[in-house]
Amino acid sequence: MRLGRMNLALGAALVVSLVLNWRTRPAPGTPGLEFAPQMAHTARYAAFAENPNFPDNQTLQTPPPGTIARGQPPLHYTATPDDAARAGVELKNPNATRDSAGLARGATVFANVCAPCHGAGGRGDGLVTQRGVPPPPSLLWAHAVDLQDGRMFHILTYGQGNMASYASQLSRDDRWKVILNVRSLQQGSAPAAEGARP
Repeated sequence: MRLGRMNLALGAALVVSLVLNWRTRPAPGTPGLEFAPQMAHTARYAAFAENPNFPDNQTLQTPPPGTIARGQPPLHYTATPDDAARAGVELKNPNATRDSAGLARGATVFANVCAPCHGAGGRGDGLVTQRGVPPPPSLLWAHAVDLQDGRMFHILTYGQGNMASYASQLSRDDRWKVILNVRSLQQGSAPAAEGARP
């Protein structure tokens, strides 16, 4: 008997709370009550606008030392011959050689970024060499064919000789895909002796 009264009381309380909830609900078009609205609606500053919130009055702040960009783990190499050799041993291309999408992307990047100097076929006969710029070594020479992928990646990242670093122009993924394209160019041609343009 006592259990039945308790269930009846709980059921009545539930019905009363549902009715009160329904009667006091806000209109669908009205916003709810905001606590500390200044935190939800902060003042926005344009990237290059003055900002009184910082001592230097600049909105863009220099990242703290040791900051790592998202998706860009650090490379523990420097632009030295020893590190180039170490990169050749330690770094491996994460893309499969038969990755058709990777090869297509590598060919596109090569045509846009590399071909002006290296030429469409990688022979070192790009348009800029016809305008007086010293030609780069052919990517079809035996020396280039024998370079490990990691060493090529180091060259693209840190530069070598007359070739500047392309780390700021090409993402890491694109650098590896360019190497895929270079390997496909090399496979389509027999290694040539240095000095002879294949």
